[in-house]
Parts: sequence; C-alpha cells; structure tokens
Amino acid sequence: MMSPMSPMSPMSRSHGTRSVRAGRILALAAAGLLLAACSGPGGEQGGGDGAPQQQPSQDGPLRVAVVTHGTAGDAFWNVVKNGAEAAGRELDVQVEYNSDGDPGNQAKLIDNAVAQGVGGLVVSMANPGALRTSIQNAVSAGIPVITINSGDQQSAEFGALTHVGQNETIAGEAAGSRFAELGKTKLLCVIHEAGNIGQNQRCDGAREGFGGTVQTLQVDINNPTDVESRIRGAVQTDATIDAVLALNSQVATRAVAAIKSVDSKAEVATFDLNSDVVAALQAGEVLFAVDQQQYLQGYLPVSFLRLYRDNANVVGGGRPVLTGPDLVEQGEVDRIAEYVQRGTR
Repeated sequence: MMSPMSPMSPMSRSHGTRSVRAGRILALAAAGLLLAACSGPGGEQGGGDGAPQQQPSQDGPLRVAVVTHGTAGDAFWNVVKNGAEAAGRELDVQVEYNSDGDPGNQAKLIDNAVAQGVGGLVVSMANPGALRTSIQNAVSAGIPVITINSGDQQSAEFGALTHVGQNETIAGEAAGSRFAELGKTKLLCVIHEAGNIGQNQRCDGAREGFGGTVQTLQVDINNPTDVESRIRGAVQTDATIDAVLALNSQVATRAVAAIKSVDSKAEVATFDLNSDVVAALQAGEVLFAVDQQQYLQGYLPVSFLRLYRDNANVVGGGRPVLTGPDLVEQGEVDRIAEYVQRGTR
C-alpha cells in the first residue's frame, strides 16, 4: 500500500528547495535540544518477560544501538553508519552500530542491546516478521525504538515511535514513471535479496508507475559474477527489454557491464548512489539514480531519540518521516558528487 503521506513527484521539486528543507529539519532538531533543561520522560512501558535486563538509563549520555540488515563494507550501509555516528558526535550520544544480513542474527543483536539496557534502539526491518518479537520486547522494556529503511508499514504495529526512510512503493512508482517518460516499453526489475520486503515493494511500485510490461529477475548480490551473467542472459534472450532497474548501486554497475557485453539497447537506472554510479551517471551509462538519502536514515533517528529523552518530542505525527525519493540525473550529479565521495550521500 502507498503511504498516506505521498510526497510531490521528486522531479517537480528543485534541488534548492530540498536543500533548504533538509537544513530546516536539522536546524529544528538542534533548536529542540536547546529547549531541554532536564531529562524528559523515556518509554513508559513496563519490563518484558524473560532474563533480567538492565533498565534504560535516563542520566548521562544517551546510549543508542543501531542494528541494521546491511553487510560489512556495503557502501550504502556505510553511509547510514556515518550519519548515525555524526549525530552521536554532535549531540553527545553514544552510538553502537552493528549489522547482520541474516534476520535471525539481526534479532539476536537486538536482544543483546535490550539485555544491556541501551537508552534507544534504531532498527532496519527488511524482514519484519523475524524481528517482531525482539522489537516488541525492547518496547516492553521501556526502550524507545525508531525503525529505518524498510518495514514502514509494520513500524507502528510493533510499537516504534516512528519510521525514517523512503516509502518503497512511492520510490518505485517514481522510477517507473521516469522510465515511461523516457519512452521505455519493457522493464526488467532486478531483485538481489530474497525475502527483502522492500525490494518487492520497489518493483511493485515500478510496475504501477511504468504502465508497460514489467518482469522481475532474482539474483544473489553475494555472487557478483552470477548477477552479471543473469542480467546478460535476460536482455540477450529478450531483445524487447529496453530498461533495467537495479535496486542497488553494486547491481547497477554489473547491469551496465552485462548490457555492454551483448550490445543490448536496454538502459539502466538504479536505486542508491555510490562513486561508481556517480561516474556512470556522468558518462551517460546510467539514466538516473533513486536516492533515498540514507545518511539521514542514520542521522535523524539518533537526533530524534535524543529529543525524545530530553524533551519528550515524537516526530512524524504517526506517519513515516520520508528521506526520499530524490531522482538524480546526469545534469545534476556533479553537484552532489563530492558528498558521495565523502560518505554523506
């Protein structure tokens, strides 16, 4: 389902307006901290069942555990980590970042943070069902939770304060609509993580926005050679495919190489930015990138949790705080290339 807080089309907003709005968000967060003269209320929930747990501390520096489903060294999640750690330095918050792509292991990381009595929890939910119990136990233990990136539809149900990220259906629609505007007629949407609900939502959204024929292709991001081989096989077998949507910047570079190798007419767009995608945009090898500005997915939750502890603020009004989508094309990529290089976009 689409979020009830559907934004304007990202192509209809100027980059200047986006920059001003981003600045206002961070300025408001900083202003809110100045209002906090004493420690405000934390979670009011009772303790959970099971092994004894440390109670979240309301004194001294706030301690926040960030637990994501990213893999070590992944360019996307490194930017999320950079955002969380930057907020921690600026706001005197102790940030502890951990990640694991296996849902069961991610749940264990959440359980460990709860047992240690952290003062706040930030969790990405690519597989919400696997994390439900762990997140609800955190809430029952009085630990405020903010979800990020994936799982926006389950966030409130699990008891989180808010969700920070992009609505994947809306982002997919934006990508599909842009392909349609460019005259494409058959789209291949490449899913690289089995069981990741957000990726299916992106492809479903692309189907809605595109209007033409859309088919999906399952690949394994942990096997880059196979990714390239499967995309090459798909465009070679079906010459009518003229658009390929990657859901990850690493997959995008493989898609470009696959298309080149068989002289296909298909053109690539992708979700997310990294230095390779920036170079491909500049060279005209990638049409556009759907940027969800994941630095904000690390930075904003840490600031929100600090505001919640010190001033009882809850952001979002019961709806997700959207960080994207922001479509980046060749004519505007130079403006943000330096930020990608330094790890903040």
